[in-house]
Amino acid sequence: MANNPIWFNKNLTLADLHITENTMGTHLGMEWVEVGDDYLKMSMPVDERTKQPYGLLHGGASCALAETIGSVASYYVLDPSKSICVGLEINANHIRSAKQGLVTATATRLHLGSTTHVWDIKIHDENTKLICVSRLTVAILKRPS
Repeated sequence: MANNPIWFNKNLTLADLHITENTMGTHLGMEWVEVGDDYLKMSMPVDERTKQPYGLLHGGASCALAETIGSVASYYVLDPSKSICVGLEINANHIRSAKQGLVTATATRLHLGSTTHVWDIKIHDENTKLICVSRLTVAILKRPS
Protein backbone atom coordinates (compact mmCIF):
# COMPACT_ATOMS: atom_id res chain seq x y z
CA MET A 1 0.00 0.00 0.00
CA ALA A 2 1.03 3.57 -0.58
CA ASN A 3 1.56 6.35 1.91
CA ASN A 4 -1.82 7.20 3.42
CA PRO A 5 -4.66 4.67 3.15
CA ILE A 6 -8.10 5.93 4.18
CA TRP A 7 -8.92 2.65 5.95
CA PHE A 8 -8.96 2.32 9.75
CA ASN A 9 -6.78 -0.79 9.29
CA LYS A 10 -3.94 0.77 7.28
CA ASN A 11 -2.96 -2.69 5.99
CA LEU A 12 -6.43 -3.68 4.72
CA THR A 13 -6.29 -6.52 2.17
CA LEU A 14 -8.76 -8.52 0.10
CA ALA A 15 -8.58 -11.28 2.72
CA ASP A 16 -9.99 -8.81 5.29
CA LEU A 17 -13.09 -7.99 3.22
CA HIS A 18 -16.11 -10.09 4.02
CA ILE A 19 -19.73 -10.25 3.06
CA THR A 20 -21.35 -12.47 5.62
CA GLU A 21 -23.30 -15.49 4.51
CA ASN A 22 -27.01 -15.15 3.82
CA THR A 23 -26.90 -11.54 2.63
CA MET A 24 -28.13 -9.97 -0.58
CA GLY A 25 -24.52 -9.67 -1.72
CA THR A 26 -23.88 -13.40 -1.53
CA HIS A 27 -27.28 -14.16 -3.08
CA LEU A 28 -26.46 -11.93 -6.07
CA GLY A 29 -22.94 -13.40 -6.45
CA MET A 30 -20.96 -10.31 -5.45
CA GLU A 31 -17.23 -10.86 -4.95
CA TRP A 32 -14.37 -8.63 -3.86
CA VAL A 33 -11.89 -7.82 -6.62
CA GLU A 34 -9.42 -5.25 -5.32
CA VAL A 35 -8.58 -2.99 -2.41
CA GLY A 36 -6.53 0.18 -2.91
CA ASP A 37 -5.45 2.94 -0.58
CA ASP A 38 -8.64 4.91 -1.26
CA TYR A 39 -10.95 2.63 -3.26
CA LEU A 40 -12.61 -0.79 -3.31
CA LYS A 41 -13.65 -2.92 -6.29
CA MET A 42 -16.35 -5.58 -6.31
CA SER A 43 -17.83 -7.65 -9.13
CA MET A 44 -21.28 -9.12 -9.73
CA PRO A 45 -22.43 -11.50 -12.47
CA VAL A 46 -25.10 -10.56 -14.97
CA ASP A 47 -27.20 -13.72 -14.74
CA GLU A 48 -30.67 -15.00 -13.79
CA ARG A 49 -30.27 -13.45 -10.30
CA THR A 50 -29.51 -9.95 -11.55
CA LYS A 51 -31.42 -9.56 -14.83
CA GLN A 52 -34.81 -7.99 -15.45
CA PRO A 53 -37.42 -9.56 -17.80
CA TYR A 54 -35.81 -8.11 -20.97
CA GLY A 55 -32.60 -9.99 -20.18
CA LEU A 56 -30.71 -6.85 -19.13
CA LEU A 57 -28.95 -6.07 -15.87
CA HIS A 58 -31.65 -4.91 -13.45
CA GLY A 59 -31.21 -1.34 -12.23
CA GLY A 60 -32.02 -2.50 -8.72
CA ALA A 61 -29.16 -5.01 -8.89
CA SER A 62 -26.81 -2.18 -9.89
CA CYS A 63 -28.07 -0.19 -6.88
CA ALA A 64 -27.61 -3.20 -4.60
CA LEU A 65 -24.01 -3.52 -5.80
CA ALA A 66 -23.40 0.21 -5.31
CA GLU A 67 -24.96 0.26 -1.83
CA THR A 68 -23.04 -2.83 -0.78
CA ILE A 69 -19.62 -1.59 -1.86
CA GLY A 70 -20.16 1.95 -0.53
CA SER A 71 -21.53 0.82 2.82
CA VAL A 72 -18.72 -1.67 3.29
CA ALA A 73 -16.17 1.00 2.32
CA SER A 74 -17.55 3.25 5.08
CA TYR A 75 -17.38 0.37 7.54
CA TYR A 76 -13.67 -0.09 6.84
CA VAL A 77 -12.94 3.64 7.23
CA LEU A 78 -14.43 3.67 10.73
CA ASP A 79 -13.19 2.45 14.08
CA PRO A 80 -15.69 -0.41 14.54
CA SER A 81 -15.50 -0.16 18.33
CA LYS A 82 -16.89 3.41 18.19
CA SER A 83 -19.07 3.75 15.10
CA ILE A 84 -21.54 2.04 12.79
CA CYS A 85 -22.69 3.13 9.34
CA VAL A 86 -25.99 2.88 7.50
CA GLY A 87 -27.09 3.93 4.03
CA LEU A 88 -28.89 7.26 4.01
CA GLU A 89 -29.45 8.02 0.30
CA ILE A 90 -28.52 6.46 -3.03
CA ASN A 91 -29.00 7.62 -6.59
CA ALA A 92 -28.05 5.97 -9.83
CA ASN A 93 -27.86 6.87 -13.49
CA HIS A 94 -28.10 3.80 -15.71
CA ILE A 95 -25.90 4.73 -18.68
CA ARG A 96 -26.02 1.54 -20.77
CA SER A 97 -27.20 -2.02 -20.44
CA ALA A 98 -25.31 -5.24 -19.77
CA LYS A 99 -26.63 -8.62 -20.91
CA GLN A 100 -23.97 -11.05 -19.70
CA GLY A 101 -20.60 -11.43 -18.01
CA LEU A 102 -19.48 -9.52 -14.97
CA VAL A 103 -19.92 -5.92 -13.96
CA THR A 104 -17.40 -4.34 -11.62
CA ALA A 105 -18.07 -1.49 -9.21
CA THR A 106 -15.37 0.88 -8.02
CA ALA A 107 -16.10 2.98 -4.93
CA THR A 108 -14.07 6.12 -4.24
CA ARG A 109 -14.65 8.70 -1.56
CA LEU A 110 -16.14 12.07 -2.24
CA HIS A 111 -16.45 13.05 1.44
CA LEU A 112 -15.43 11.41 4.71
CA GLY A 113 -16.94 13.47 7.51
CA SER A 114 -17.72 12.71 11.13
CA THR A 115 -21.47 12.23 10.51
CA THR A 116 -21.66 11.35 6.80
CA HIS A 117 -19.60 9.71 4.10
CA VAL A 118 -20.33 10.20 0.39
CA TRP A 119 -19.09 7.63 -2.14
CA ASP A 120 -18.83 7.81 -5.91
CA ILE A 121 -19.49 4.39 -7.40
CA LYS A 122 -18.92 3.61 -11.06
CA ILE A 123 -19.98 0.27 -12.52
CA HIS A 124 -18.27 -0.97 -15.70
CA ASP A 125 -18.73 -4.05 -17.87
CA GLU A 126 -15.95 -6.41 -18.90
CA ASN A 127 -15.08 -4.11 -21.81
CA THR A 128 -14.66 -1.18 -19.36
CA LYS A 129 -17.79 0.50 -20.74
CA LEU A 130 -19.61 2.58 -18.14
CA ILE A 131 -22.88 0.91 -17.13
CA CYS A 132 -23.97 2.94 -14.10
CA VAL A 133 -22.89 5.92 -12.02
CA SER A 134 -24.11 6.05 -8.45
CA ARG A 135 -23.64 8.26 -5.41
CA LEU A 136 -24.19 6.84 -1.94
CA THR A 137 -24.49 8.87 1.25
CA VAL A 138 -23.84 6.91 4.44
CA ALA A 139 -24.81 8.08 7.94
CA ILE A 140 -22.15 7.59 10.62
CA LEU A 141 -23.63 6.78 14.04
CA LYS A 142 -22.16 6.15 17.47
CA ARG A 143 -22.05 2.45 18.27
CA PRO A 144 -24.79 1.69 20.81
CA SER A 145 -23.37 0.75 24.21
